Amino acid sequence: MLKSSTENKTPLSVVKIGGNIVDNPDALESFLDDFHQLKGQKILVHGGGVMASKMAEQLGIETKMIHGRRVTDEDTLRLVTMVYAGWINKRIVAALQKRGCNAIGLSGADGNTIPSVRRSPEPIDFGYVGDPDPAKTNATFIARLVDGGAVPIFCAITHDKKGSLLNTNADTIANTLATACSRLYQTTLYYCFEKEGVLRDLNDPNSLIPSINLKEYEEYKQSGIIAGGMLPKLDNAFRAIEGGVSEVVVLHAKNLLNGKGTILR
Repeated sequence: MLKSSTENKTPLSVVKIGGNIVDNPDALESFLDDFHQLKGQKILVHGGGVMASKMAEQLGIETKMIHGRRVTDEDTLRLVTMVYAGWINKRIVAALQKRGCNAIGLSGADGNTIPSVRRSPEPIDFGYVGDPDPAKTNATFIARLVDGGAVPIFCAITHDKKGSLLNTNADTIANTLATACSRLYQTTLYYCFEKEGVLRDLNDPNSLIPSINLKEYEEYKQSGIIAGGMLPKLDNAFRAIEGGVSEVVVLHAKNLLNGKGTILR
């Protein structure tokens, strides 16, 4: 897919945070200060897997992981919905309202914003896990909220339009929202995590790679400079760019306002 023209489009920031922020009260407070100050129209997407795992342990619900991904049976689906769409989401919304940011908490079921397809049980059955499609995401409804002055806060829950909620990877939700909204806005996607950005050496924060294009990314993969858990994040990022997102920035959450990180174009 070719990039859509950004001419005359309003800028929109889609920001994704993970458990390293959500599960750390001090880090979350600091991040929300910065997010509130981020200029222009914006959307926040959050995960919360660590908190869900802790709650599962307290309730005696077994956490099953395959290749680092959570298997979502019925009990786990109820649990992650309560944690993601309930406690975490509304805590973030309340904290932003305290700052004067008119946040509204959403799952993908609300307003039919992010319908998904339940993932095939073959070759691995992950249970109630959803795969969304940017083309079916309700960007028009989201735009009504954003243009009306609201700041959507999305948790990692979608739905199948058949009455079932679905657990969905938060990186994928951020990618999906940014791609869908790029039809209407000049969209920048921010992946905030615990590193300074994409590093040549994971143990050296000064080895930041400031920018990467797709050709360079393939070369870094071939040489083994970029590997492991960074691969699915960057694969998602480049799909977003192919889908029309103006740029993707991978950075530490503390650098949201200064934008220091790795820019993907």
